[in-house]
Order: sequence, then structure tokens, then C-alpha cells
Amino acid sequence: MKLQQTKIFDAYNITHYGEGYLLVNREQRFESGVVVTPQEILEGWCGGGFDTLSLADMERLRDMGAEIVLIGTGPRQRFPQPQLLRPLIEARIGFEVMDSAAACRTYNILMAEGRKVAAAILFQ
Repeated sequence: MKLQQTKIFDAYNITHYGEGYLLVNREQRFESGVVVTPQEILEGWCGGGFDTLSLADMERLRDMGAEIVLIGTGPRQRFPQPQLLRPLIEARIGFEVMDSAAACRTYNILMAEGRKVAAAILFQ
């Protein structure tokens, strides 16, 4: 699914999400857990998928400086254990849990608005 036709310069855009991969700025392809912010890409985030989410993974999200974190849990929405979300809650960082395609779309909207957003995308 193509997500955005135009590139916003000097920011990372998620331009395509497909089964098992996403493209950033039409050129960088990721096939395992990745976090995308307007200024930074963190490869290898929770590479084992949803079932391997850990407190350390969530602490890495907390430390990225986002005001909102979108957690894309793969092809379907799944909710992490509440104790895993504690680092975000204690840091007063807003978060939303959704399927990865929805997280990619929402990221682009919030990023275009100039928000400090991070999309943490998991794959099966």
C-alpha cells in the first residue's frame, strides 16, 4: 500500500508498507523491527516480533525524545502487557497501539503536522 506521494524534505517519511516490509523515503527498505522518527531510524528494534517485546525495547522508545509513540504490532492489533508500557507512562509519553499499516499512516499524518512522533513497527 502506497502511503504518501510527496516527500517532505529533511524528514523520514514512510512511503510504502507491504507484507513484511516498509520503505522509508522510497529507498530504504526494512524487513524487521524498526523505529522511525522524522530525524532518526533505529534498526533492529525488537527484531523477534511482538512476542519478544521487552522492557528494554520500551525503554529505548522512551529515550528517543518523542511526544507520542505509535506501536505497530504487525498485521493485526495486539496489546503489549501493561508492565511493558510503564516506561512510556512514567515518562508521560503518549502512545497508541495499532496494526502496523495504521501506525505507518498515522505516523505520516503526525509527522507532517510537525509533531515529535515515533513509529515503532513490528513484523511477523
